[in-house]
Amino acid sequence: MPDPRSVPARARAILVCLDIGRAGSADRPEEAASLVESAGADVSSLVTGRRDRPDAATFAGSGKVEEIRQLAREHDAASVVFDHALTAAQIRNLEKALSEGGSPVRVFDRTDLILEIFAQRARSHEGKLQVELARLEHLSTRLVRGWTHLERQRGGLGKTGGPGEKQIELDRRLIGERVKKLKERLRKVARVRDTQRAARARSGVLRVSIVGYTNAGKSTLFNRLSRADAFVADQLFATLDPTTRRLHLGEGAAAIVSDTVGFVRDLPHSLVAAFRSTLEETVQADLLLHVVDFSNPRREEQVDAVNAVLSEIGAAGLPQVVVFNKIDRVEGAAPEIVRDACGKILNIKVSAVTGAGIDGLRDALAEIARDGAPGALAPAA
Repeated sequence: MPDPRSVPARARAILVCLDIGRAGSADRPEEAASLVESAGADVSSLVTGRRDRPDAATFAGSGKVEEIRQLAREHDAASVVFDHALTAAQIRNLEKALSEGGSPVRVFDRTDLILEIFAQRARSHEGKLQVELARLEHLSTRLVRGWTHLERQRGGLGKTGGPGEKQIELDRRLIGERVKKLKERLRKVARVRDTQRAARARSGVLRVSIVGYTNAGKSTLFNRLSRADAFVADQLFATLDPTTRRLHLGEGAAAIVSDTVGFVRDLPHSLVAAFRSTLEETVQADLLLHVVDFSNPRREEQVDAVNAVLSEIGAAGLPQVVVFNKIDRVEGAAPEIVRDACGKILNIKVSAVTGAGIDGLRDALAEIARDGAPGALAPAA
């Protein structure tokens, strides 16, 4: 089902990043711009500012809305993207105000943006079902009064009886029926996935899930470890569909490694819910390799965002090894395995691109596979 709110390909967009209540993350506008570009649009101008609280009608307030409108005219931008969650009424009010006296301007919020990227990236049957479910559930929250076609339908066959079903109620019912069908199809896919997981669990082989912030280098690390050819790109959410490989780690040691979708700050709850069966690859793991972009100055905030999602899906207590990736981008950084006073592994520094430190990581996984995950690891943060 096509989404009527998908971002037009290579459209010009005005990006709005406001600090609400308190100062936000310094790299938030840069990340938001990457999301816009990943969705297929070009950022023509960035609008920033600070408010104590969101404006109930337009989120940004009348003065800021006028500034955005002028920029949209100046850059001939067809879209305005807010790096915030907006209500349906706010989007409607914004589109009306921004389109006044000129060409129509469409407004998207952060959830719209991430859903659009996921829709573009999904390749497997399950991934497409999950994305469609998330988009429909999100769309159902946008069915508000004020549409031009919300008059009540009359009875058919020329009858002039009482009012029939409102269009908004019809739309909600049709979406609800489609959501129900999608959930049933996903349950069938999940049963197959559960059977595969059970078989892997019975094998007694160490199960490892690679997790981390989007674009931290998870797929590159997965390919380097397993000699696989998972899709790799310097873009956000390049991987949606999980890939699993068996990894031989030497005499008497092996692991089953899964590459998973990347996380991001404020990941929409509808996406987490829709991708729950896929994310359960993480929950069922014996060990999490938490990949962190060592070259990113805001890496601690990204670690916190990943741990928040892990907590939401019930994986917060699993043993973790933090893998600091991209050390090739940091002057003076070298491969290293850091342990605590008891010899438990805390973190490992590697470069998945150059291969530096990968042998050490494989040796660490072999050690964990032979000794058992709980005994070889420091507790998760």
